[in-house]
Amino acid sequence: MDIPVFAGMNGSAIENFSCVIYNICFMNCTWQAGRDAPADTQYFLYWQKSRDEEERECELYIKDENCRNMGCIFQNVSIGIEKAYFLVNGSSKDSLIQFYDEYIDLYKIGK
Repeated sequence: MDIPVFAGMNGSAIENFSCVIYNICFMNCTWQAGRDAPADTQYFLYWQKSRDEEERECELYIKDENCRNMGCIFQNVSIGIEKAYFLVNGSSKDSLIQFYDEYIDLYKIGK
C-alpha cells in the first residue's frame, strides 16, 4: 500500500524552520514543533548539500526541555553555489507526522 506524500496529521509538521551560518563553517538550524503534533513527537533532520551527495542525518541535535529535537548544529559546512535540500520528518506513537522539506541557498544565508 502506498502512503500519500502528505500523509500525517494536519498541523504536525515542524514550523519556523531556519538556518544560520556562523564562524564560516558552522550552521545552526532550528524549528518549532507542529502546533497539533502529539507531545511524544520526535523530529529528525536530514540534509543533502548537492544532488550528487548522499542525504545525511544531523549528528548533533539541539534538544528542548522534553528531550525533543528542536534544532541541529552542523560543523564543517562548506557554502556551495547549489541549493541544499533539508528534510525534517517526525515520529509519534499516536499518529503519522507530516514531513517538512525545503531547498535553501546556503550562499545567501552565509552572507
